[in-house]
Amino acid sequence: MTLAYFDIKAGSGSPEHAHVHEQVSQVLEGTFQLTVAGEPIVLEPGRIVVIPSNTPHSGLALTDCKLLDIFTPVREDFLNL
Repeated sequence: MTLAYFDIKAGSGSPEHAHVHEQVSQVLEGTFQLTVAGEPIVLEPGRIVVIPSNTPHSGLALTDCKLLDIFTPVREDFLNL
């Protein structure tokens, strides 16, 4: 698995995408809107969302945020970041 920490400025986000990896997302600080399979979910500190493999999802930071994303299997594309 891969653990990835992100600092995201308010108003920034990621366009809709999908990947083979199952993903668990948790907001550590701030408020983040995650849209999973077309359903928007507002995340605040402590809330966790599981995104199944190959499920379309996107995100938008409603405030400055710190996020923790956990992926399985390992995100090979993140190894050299």
